[in-house]
Amino acid sequence: METHKNLLGGPAPTQLPENEAARAMVGTSTPAQIAAAHPTYSLAWALLAEDAFAGGRVIESYAYARTGYHRGLDALRRSGWKGHGPVPWSHEPNQGFLRCLAALARAAGEIGEKEEHERCWQFLRDSSDEAYEQLKS
Repeated sequence: METHKNLLGGPAPTQLPENEAARAMVGTSTPAQIAAAHPTYSLAWALLAEDAFAGGRVIESYAYARTGYHRGLDALRRSGWKGHGPVPWSHEPNQGFLRCLAALARAAGEIGEKEEHERCWQFLRDSSDEAYEQLKS
C-alpha cells in the first residue's frame, strides 16, 4: 500500500495491526467467546456492546463499549498514535475501536451522560468522517 505524505503537517493515519486469530473466530464463535480468548480485540467488545444495546441492556452495552474503547486506545498508542489524528474506517482492524467509540457514545446518551455522549461522537468524527457517517445513523 502506498502512503502519501500529509502536506498539512498533521499526524499520519494510524492503522492497527490485524489480529488474525481473533478475526478467524468471527462468525464461528460468540462475541463473548472471542472476547474471552482475545480480550484486547476491540471488535469483540463492539459486538457485545451492539448486541446488548439492541437488546435494551444499556448498562451492559456501556460497560462492553468502555472496555473495547480502552483496549483500542491501548492498541492505538502501541501503534504510534499520539492522542489525535486520523484512524481510518477503511482499514478494517480499526473498525472495532471505532465501533466501540460509537457504541459508547450511544449508551452514554441513553444513560444521560451528555458530555461523554457529545465527546465520543466528536472523537469519532475527528478520527474518521467515514466511520462517523456509517455509525451515527
